[in-house]
Amino acid sequence: MNDMLKQANTRDRNSHNRPWQTPYEDHETLGQFNVDIIAGTCPVTKDNVPHNQAFLWTREKGVKRVHDKYYLPDEEGFWEASWYRRGDGGFSTAVLDGVTSGFLICTEFWFNHRAREYGRADMDILLCPRATPSSSSDTWVVGGRAAANLSGAYCLSSNVNGPNTAQMDFGGTGWIIEPEEAELLGTTSLTRPYLTVDIDLQAAKKAKNTYPRYVED
Repeated sequence: MNDMLKQANTRDRNSHNRPWQTPYEDHETLGQFNVDIIAGTCPVTKDNVPHNQAFLWTREKGVKRVHDKYYLPDEEGFWEASWYRRGDGGFSTAVLDGVTSGFLICTEFWFNHRAREYGRADMDILLCPRATPSSSSDTWVVGGRAAANLSGAYCLSSNVNGPNTAQMDFGGTGWIIEPEEAELLGTTSLTRPYLTVDIDLQAAKKAKNTYPRYVED
């Protein structure tokens, strides 16, 4: 899905006026991967309106569409407000095998109240797929730690690697962050493209009752 997102990001600002060149809505190819669960985003059209949509896929049940991106940037290399339309503003959770997950797609996790709202919804895992520059990787990690801290959930993020514009490359640097102190458990890089960490979901449940999560709005 990262390759698909990169293709979308490198289109010109007016690409939303043309049909998508690839049937992104067809997720059957995900079954070719030797995994049982995939989380990601892809461009979709609903009623002829383009959206950037988060989904969960399982081998048993196929695709569960979770959330349409709401906060859309509009600048060189990231003309999302031109490519897509906003979602309906619903930041839904999805329950899979007893685990509650939600998405903040890239720019969305800078809107910290959304992470806090997810915490109120007893979310266990916050998924943050991104396409962000290498020059700002450290800043995005800080944002991911804040999102984990505010939600009291494990924050998992992936990023695109490779070129975007002539002046800017995507940054890689995926991560796993724990929910209590927002400790960075590991990151990915060009030399470490995959990261596997055992996590204790009870830690996410306990974190909801500790500072600053328990403080009332």
